[in-house]
Amino acid sequence: MNAFTHPYFVHALLAGTAIALAAGLVGYFLVLRAQVFTGDALSHVAFTGALAALALGYDLRLGLFAATVVIAVVIGAMGRRGRADDIAIGSVFSWILGLGVFFLTLYTTSRNTANGTAGVNVLFGSIFGLSTGQARLAAVVAAVICLAVLAMARPLLFASLDEAVAAARRVPVRLLGLAFLILVGACAAEATQAVGSLLLLGLLAAPAGAAHRLTDRPYHALALSAGLAVAEMWAGLALSYAVPQLPPSFAIMAVATAVYAMALVTVRPHSRVRTGLAEA
Repeated sequence: MNAFTHPYFVHALLAGTAIALAAGLVGYFLVLRAQVFTGDALSHVAFTGALAALALGYDLRLGLFAATVVIAVVIGAMGRRGRADDIAIGSVFSWILGLGVFFLTLYTTSRNTANGTAGVNVLFGSIFGLSTGQARLAAVVAAVICLAVLAMARPLLFASLDEAVAAARRVPVRLLGLAFLILVGACAAEATQAVGSLLLLGLLAAPAGAAHRLTDRPYHALALSAGLAVAEMWAGLALSYAVPQLPPSFAIMAVATAVYAMALVTVRPHSRVRTGLAEA
């Protein structure tokens, strides 16, 4: 039977395509700026924020976006020039997951477990469970993230490659850093619906990491990262549909990991981003 006759698959394809496109664009700069640890921290924040909202009786998406965006800004404000560093991340990382466990316990003991699968969905994603409205909203939010990344791509690339020179030329480095972290937080919240908080980092980092290995031209790598993320999303959804025993989040990340592994084995790493400053 044709997969497109099933509404759940169409919804997953719509939302997944937009989410993957946003994750690929955001992930490129996340890898370029050596802020992958930020994505790891925000995956824990997504888990905590969603469960906090559920425990307090709110929509989990409210908790996802509020927690990830606010914590991303806090981490950026604590870091240098709006760029999250390991010290800033470490200051909040150690207690975020424990706080999530607390809210999970609070939710399961005080909300009568009306939605007993909510915690599992936050951890592992529920892209095949999206309604028409949820899929459309996910696509709109992801589209806004994509447009924002593309709008700030040129100055952000300049600030990422040579922060000191960019600041000397009056590029608002700190403001760009904070704005980028807000986009990372929003993308993390959105992508949690597709692959869950446990696998979120892979969707942000794997396509971008492969793109960095495959080309040293920044704009080509940015486009390649987005294209790989979308292709891996499609392949993962198709694989999960063909083999129902495979959860979609696992299938998506299995494909992404395989692509990155092939790039890792077959392509030598580039020593630097070629023509980056010229293109910026």
